[in-house]
Amino acid sequence: MSMLGIKWKLHGTGKSIKPGHVVAPDERLAWPLTIGVGMQHVVAMFGATFLVPIITGMPPATTLFFSGIGTLLFLVITKGRVPSYLGSSFAFIAPIMASQQQFGVPGALGGVVLAGAALALVGAIVQKFGAGWINRLMPPIVTGAIVALIGLNLAPAAKQNFDAAPVTAVVTLATIILVSVLFRGILGRLSILVGVVVGYLVAMLRGEVSYDKMEAAAWVGLPQFQTPEFHVGVLGLFVPVVLVLVAENIGHVKSVAAMTGQNLDGVSGRALMADGAATVLAGFGGGSGTTTYAENIGVMAATKVYSTAAYWVAGVFAIVLSFSPKFGELIATVPPGVLGGAATMLYGMIGILGVKIWVQNRVNFSNPVYLTTAAVALIIGIADYTWTIGDLKFTGIALGSAAALVIYHGMKAIAKARGTAAEPETEPAGLPPQAKAAGNAAARRAPKKR
Repeated sequence: MSMLGIKWKLHGTGKSIKPGHVVAPDERLAWPLTIGVGMQHVVAMFGATFLVPIITGMPPATTLFFSGIGTLLFLVITKGRVPSYLGSSFAFIAPIMASQQQFGVPGALGGVVLAGAALALVGAIVQKFGAGWINRLMPPIVTGAIVALIGLNLAPAAKQNFDAAPVTAVVTLATIILVSVLFRGILGRLSILVGVVVGYLVAMLRGEVSYDKMEAAAWVGLPQFQTPEFHVGVLGLFVPVVLVLVAENIGHVKSVAAMTGQNLDGVSGRALMADGAATVLAGFGGGSGTTTYAENIGVMAATKVYSTAAYWVAGVFAIVLSFSPKFGELIATVPPGVLGGAATMLYGMIGILGVKIWVQNRVNFSNPVYLTTAAVALIIGIADYTWTIGDLKFTGIALGSAAALVIYHGMKAIAKARGTAAEPETEPAGLPPQAKAAGNAAARRAPKKR
């Protein structure tokens, strides 16, 4: 049982958490409380997980089913050491939508499978040799550029949905913005879900919601499964996603390690393999690609409960919900205006996450290597440059990602050979000496208070 990560010690009395203490991954509260926390995790992942299939036109119930299955698989492969929920990854939205135009839904699912297999392979290498080589291949300037261009590449899709019902979209977006600053704790973290609910109610009042398919659906039934098709042409669309998922997963593992006070470097590779396996499974059945969810990390930070038992509850609960076709069709009734408002926030957030990577790692844009890497990659991604070679079609995300890698490593090699790399790679901590001197001089000139 312990090898599967399903043997938990009771934390204290199981009824409360002492100040300054946390419920560790191998601990649990009393089962009624654990079930409540697990259901809270489902609520936390709900809005984001469902937006991916709704935007891409894939069955929401199927995506929910594979997110639950993927979460349980993740817990088993990581031996219960990494508490995490696997929900739909936003990084898959752009390649799925692009590949659907060329190869339909089966072709897109084939791309999901290939991306998952590649991620699992990377995970196996990380587990064997460590993650240092990833940091060398994808330093913060490259990772940040790829994450940013994936989000910003989706801007036209957000605008298209926004224009379909501007009033509903504005209400949805405004609600998300206000809830995120008006409320603390879990409600503030669920601002996107609250915004979607409010926008949906507005859409109902405006007659923008149709329930025909929901009324015809059964209360209980199997999710809608679909098999993939494999085309060489999808490789250029989905390979960049793997780079993002690697950075995202390792970042989440480090976040959980920091919060629990445990060293989880030894299971980073397992986490990648588990996410890759879950994504492969989803692609073979008609679901969206998965990733570890920051939303659920937020729930753990708020509740101080890091028990993997809660995630077993969440995974099982998600699977149970997926067996209601009527529930799935209800989710699919979300109209374009609501999607446009939510997507404006979500896609922008993905873009800013890339910028956050640069800021956290103090990337120095005075260095021409870094400046050029980011500048060229972002323009290629935002403008959605395309390059067709026979049956292969590379779009903005693939080309932008390739440009970031080639330009960074190419320019760095040339600069090293020529001895022209004069600027440091990171910004100095604190203010530059000139700024400090100017600040001190201004303080001396300021009139003293009497």
